Amino acid sequence: MRQKINEEVSVVMAYSAKHKKVKPYILDWKNKVYYLDNIGYCHSYMEGRERQHIFELVDREQTLHFRLRLDSSNLHWTLETIHDGLAD
Repeated sequence: MRQKINEEVSVVMAYSAKHKKVKPYILDWKNKVYYLDNIGYCHSYMEGRERQHIFELVDREQTLHFRLRLDSSNLHWTLETIHDGLAD
C-alpha cells in the first residue's frame, strides 16, 4: 500500500565524480535508519525557480519503496511516499 508522508527527513548521500551521479545511501525517518539500495527511478523538474530532484529507491531488504525529493534551493530532503509493494 502506498502512503503519502511529506515529511522532512535526514539523508546521507554520495556523489561520484567518475560517474557524475548522486545516490542516497541512508534514510533516517522517525528515529529509524533505512539502508537504501539501487535507484529505481530518478528525475528532476522545476517548481517555480527551484529545481526538485526525485529519487525512487528500495531498502536493502527490498521490502519498502521510498520516494524522496531533494529541493536544490535549500538542500532539504522530503520523504514524499512510502510503499510496501502490496496492492492498495
